Amino acid sequence: MSNSYKKYLEHNRKHTDLEFATALLHWDKEVYQPTKGNRFRAQQLSTLSAISHEMMTNRKYGKLIEDLFKNKKSLSPAERRNVELSHKNYIRNKSFSEKFVIRRSQAISTAFDAWIKARAANDWTIYQKPLENIVKIKREEAKLVGFKKHPYNALLEEYEPGATVGQLDKLFSDVRRQLVAFVAELRKKKQVDDQFLYKKWNKDKQWNYGLDILKKMGYDFEAGRQDISEHPFTISFSPEDVRVTTRVDEKNFGNMLWSCIHEGGHALYEQGIPTEAYGTPIGNAVSLAIHESQSRLWENNVGRALPFWKANFKTLKKQFPKQLEGISLQKFYKGINKITPSPIRTESDELHYHFHVLIRYEIEKGLVEDSLNPAELKTIWNDRYQEYLGLEIKDDKTGILQDIHWSHGSIGYFPTYSLGSFYAAQFYAQAKKDIPNLEEKISKGDNQLLLDWLRKNIHQHGARYTPNALCKRVTGETLNFKYFMDYVKEKYGGIY
Repeated sequence: MSNSYKKYLEHNRKHTDLEFATALLHWDKEVYQPTKGNRFRAQQLSTLSAISHEMMTNRKYGKLIEDLFKNKKSLSPAERRNVELSHKNYIRNKSFSEKFVIRRSQAISTAFDAWIKARAANDWTIYQKPLENIVKIKREEAKLVGFKKHPYNALLEEYEPGATVGQLDKLFSDVRRQLVAFVAELRKKKQVDDQFLYKKWNKDKQWNYGLDILKKMGYDFEAGRQDISEHPFTISFSPEDVRVTTRVDEKNFGNMLWSCIHEGGHALYEQGIPTEAYGTPIGNAVSLAIHESQSRLWENNVGRALPFWKANFKTLKKQFPKQLEGISLQKFYKGINKITPSPIRTESDELHYHFHVLIRYEIEKGLVEDSLNPAELKTIWNDRYQEYLGLEIKDDKTGILQDIHWSHGSIGYFPTYSLGSFYAAQFYAQAKKDIPNLEEKISKGDNQLLLDWLRKNIHQHGARYTPNALCKRVTGETLNFKYFMDYVKEKYGGIY
């Protein structure tokens, strides 16, 4: 290892420490921070953002990374990948002035606070102006970074390297052409019953059951914890400190259950990244879509599948005998897979879910290219829900205020949710090929074989490969929508 590379590692690990300290303040902001704490927390986060930005854009670091990049052929494959990713990030970060970084951080803190208040008051107007400011800043960010063909491509790159509007337009065209038609046929058939999910489910018992499910998935509670937040999320400070949050609704058991399994999938990925890669670019996940593939695989391909509940239904029924009185395993399985449009993305079934993502993708793209007016966003949102899901949005909390992402400045993020589901179907199909008795093991409560397969094929690599390269390495081909359609046709053909 060269002396220059050692200096590079030392600098990056210090920067990672700072980033995770900042992340801890964000976690506290969403989990425990008192309401009045927002003003100074915004100031603290802005200060740390400026320091972090300076660390990764100063001349000394710039010269170091440029020299390493020019001489990357002398490095090992892992070292070379680290330098390539750092050089890419350096070029992007250099596009932003310190003033812009501070202004962006302040805008995000203001927007998040406004979103919380707007949800509490069920009033879009509280959030409208702060969100308009976020949109202006993200348009500015796209111009500063530079882009080919479409400004949205510049924002996509932050979340899904290599993804473009051209690729996503084609993918969502497949969603409209194949998935929409398939769902339309399902909705003509006799509906399954899921009313048992909406009885009163004791909050504390739900919480404890969620913890038990996380343990059964393989989540390491000595390297993590679960808390309550307005919007469930996963956050990592190292592979040995990965935290999840959930929310519990006593009138909807699915709220807690699916957020626990979903966030648990994200957390297993983070806990599986090698600790020796800490502080380096390859010590991160490949992309948000690959990250989402892990949560969706556990939530849908495993958690909403019959083998998983063959192992867990008896325990669930013992915990909630009144709520599940007269409910058989088959009825429960069908109930948790009911296909019906919902106004809430996170409460949607796994098929209509992609209609929600499609709406957000179209809105984001329109906002960034300036063909949609942020001031008219509520009307645009409600009109799209009427058009795509046939739903009338009755209030702001279940409509335009339901997602936290835009208040974080995360424009370009939503498409990764659909990409993640499509990757999940492809990965799970490969896992079943590689492990012939996989679902038999899961039906007996053994999830370790699947977790080991994911650790070996996906988790341990961190960001060593691009999303396309990783997918091809694991399955023999790049992302193919066919796997998702094959999966849903087989599954829902049996249910309906």
